[in-house]
Amino acid sequence: MSFRSITTARRKNIALIAHDNLKRDLLEWATYNRGTLGRHDLFGTGTTGGMLNAELGLTVHRFRSGPFGGDQQVGAGVAEGRIDFIIFFWDPLAPHPHDVDVKALLRVAVVYNVPIACNRATADFLLSSPLMDEEYERRLPDLDGLI
Repeated sequence: MSFRSITTARRKNIALIAHDNLKRDLLEWATYNRGTLGRHDLFGTGTTGGMLNAELGLTVHRFRSGPFGGDQQVGAGVAEGRIDFIIFFWDPLAPHPHDVDVKALLRVAVVYNVPIACNRATADFLLSSPLMDEEYERRLPDLDGLI
């Protein structure tokens, strides 16, 4: 497989997602990191996006709720180059009606080499990286010949 590079801008498009029992945790994390998040463009799924918008006072562009296609919309954003970064507080121990969508989103993030934090510790490490406020050359598989 061949690869190509694309440049991710200094201002990242960040998707913020949380399963129901982790929404409060994501909200606390986002409140603590409000200054850093405010330097980027934010996107959220359903209820999570609404909560973040109201609590942070920052604009959060909203996708549908996860079970109604929100995870798929984020995945499409990744594939189309509109989402650069994902913070997804997901609960692997709870059953979810849209579990296949969650797995598909994780797969797309890996295929397109998009940073994805699936828990608070990883989100802390990624957000505190000096790369957050710099351009970044992201290596992608060249899929044009595979479609």
